[in-house]
Amino acid sequence: MLTITRAFQFCAGHRLYRPEWDDRQNTSVFGLCANPAGHGHNYTLEVTVSGSLDPETGMIMNLRQLKEVVFAQVISDVDHKNLNTDVSWMQSVVPTTEMFAEKIWERIVSVLAREAPHVRLEDIVLHETPSNRVRKTRS
Repeated sequence: MLTITRAFQFCAGHRLYRPEWDDRQNTSVFGLCANPAGHGHNYTLEVTVSGSLDPETGMIMNLRQLKEVVFAQVISDVDHKNLNTDVSWMQSVVPTTEMFAEKIWERIVSVLAREAPHVRLEDIVLHETPSNRVRKTRS
């Protein structure tokens, strides 16, 4: 079994807060990330799939197909957008990096299973900053 990883870059903004909390509680929990004006990140998303080597093509999966799935399901929705207000599948949650990674996983796992059943989504790594990243793995 082999794995391949494709990386994607995009920019998005967000604000970490719970509307039912007052400003003091939001700032206490989320710090500067609760700023009402929000803030942005230059994200990197790494998507790793595994599978058997196709003897005809020499590939596990055509990386162009992986790119198309991730762009259609994630990047086209989030690039240069506000996660709180512009992205329907993020509006019901606090858009932490952890929650964002969970939602990205949900967006691509079923599409890959349908469109590329010969591979399995192994993990995604969402880099919010050069220092902060979240890894979601197949359970």
